[in-house]
Amino acid sequence: DAGSRRSRGLRHGGEAEVMRAVFLDHSGFLVESDSAALLFDWWKGELPAVKPGVPLYVFASHVHPDHFDPRIFALDGTDRDVQFVLGHDIKLSPRNLSRWGLSPKTAEKCRNLRGGQSLALPGADVEALSSTDEGEAFLVTVDCWTVFHAGDLNWWHWEGEDKAWNNNMAANFKKYTEPLRGRRLDLAMLPLDPRLGEAGFWGPAYFLETADVRRFLPMHQWGDFAFTRKFLEKHPAFTDRTVPVERAGQVFEF
Repeated sequence: DAGSRRSRGLRHGGEAEVMRAVFLDHSGFLVESDSAALLFDWWKGELPAVKPGVPLYVFASHVHPDHFDPRIFALDGTDRDVQFVLGHDIKLSPRNLSRWGLSPKTAEKCRNLRGGQSLALPGADVEALSSTDEGEAFLVTVDCWTVFHAGDLNWWHWEGEDKAWNNNMAANFKKYTEPLRGRRLDLAMLPLDPRLGEAGFWGPAYFLETADVRRFLPMHQWGDFAFTRKFLEKHPAFTDRTVPVERAGQVFEF
């Protein structure tokens, strides 16, 4: 499709690796490289067949139901190596383990991360960043790629909200994204939320100016995919780096 054609050819120094991303719905993505499959914030949409022969790393940024569904733990019921990386607010308490039907074996494959913590997995390195909402954002380095999924890390600005709250949100967003200043991110999945109106542009625009983002996939759009066009009309400088998401199940190759 057009999105795939626009995004082909992204490489490190001419290397031949290909990364594939599938938009599942809302903020859910499946990202596959030669060494691992990364599943982010899947709670809605059809999960396609995962690339065989590689481990599956399942990320849930935080406990909000539009980012986390306990059914992800059923993915451990295969012969594939599956690990779960969870935001710190997804509590692995005895009550939750029972409520979610987690076996002791699956629970051993779960790790909670807080902002500033990191985790080494076979074939992938994970860094967690603090979020302006619940949980964390995740930065994953796999093969020659650096992949960022923001979760709900965003510059949230709500009309009618207390001015001090909005000002604090702006300060925290800039603080939490500062570790990524100038850092190369081959793929960044960032909220572009139409509920905020033009204030919905602020977070991704600031992020794209701060980090060295090569490709930006919008998410958290609540089905209003035309909001990407409005963002690019306001910020045409980001057109070459923005890959419009138009439907659930859309596939991109980088």
